[in-house]
Amino acid sequence: MIYGIVGLGLMGGSYAKRLTDQDETVIGFARRQATVDYAVNHHMVAKGTLQADKYLKDCDIVVLALYPTQIKPWIEEHQNALKPGCLLMDISGVKSNIIVPCQDVLREDCELISTHPMCGRESQGIEYSDPTIFDGANFIVVPTEKNSQKAIDTAKALGAKLGCTYIAQLTMEQHDRMIAFLSQLTHIIAVSLMNTHETKDLVKYTGDSFRDLTRIATINAEMWTELFLLNKDILLDETNQFIDTISHFRDALANEDADEMKRLFRQSSARHEVFIRK
Repeated sequence: MIYGIVGLGLMGGSYAKRLTDQDETVIGFARRQATVDYAVNHHMVAKGTLQADKYLKDCDIVVLALYPTQIKPWIEEHQNALKPGCLLMDISGVKSNIIVPCQDVLREDCELISTHPMCGRESQGIEYSDPTIFDGANFIVVPTEKNSQKAIDTAKALGAKLGCTYIAQLTMEQHDRMIAFLSQLTHIIAVSLMNTHETKDLVKYTGDSFRDLTRIATINAEMWTELFLLNKDILLDETNQFIDTISHFRDALANEDADEMKRLFRQSSARHEVFIRK
């Protein structure tokens, strides 16, 4: 089995290194020669190239570690160079407005199955790639009616090979609703908290609470703007629900409603305990 990794950034580089470490043959595709050189010199890929069409014919599985809006143009430009029967896997953070249009333009003898490894880091670039980010992570497979059972099973097997421990299958709508709350809303909260006050003087007094809450405030502006806009309607709904919740807490505080504040604290602690147990 030969894997092609298109986009050797944080995630693509981590995919490449984990698969190479398991004695799989990996070919890397990147836009900068420095990225290719880094991947080869650090034994992340067997070989790499800037010319996407050069080695695509050799790849059985191609992982598209690209920004969401780059996936369809890439398929349209390079699909004629794909090996017959090639299986493509995207790893994008939103699905509903991405996957079906991409599947519609893909030639009939190839298949695109959507996946989402629930892991990553705040930093970007191949220099920050690390295969251990998959250890213990969740891995979601998001098929459509156009996907075969073989493709679904292959995607799940890749998640296990990467080291992910919980592999789930969701519809596009289920995925995008889940990701809006668990990931996108949390980034909005972290960014908003950092933007509430200028913190250059406060850094001297910062404790773990602020650091923990704002860890993900260092953000890839281009990619996350794409993700938010592509999931706009669901994310707006989740954001409005959060505004209602924080407004309710503000009112309890303003009214000195100690009983309601204690109830909210207890409810939060009980719900968080579920995450600790998992």
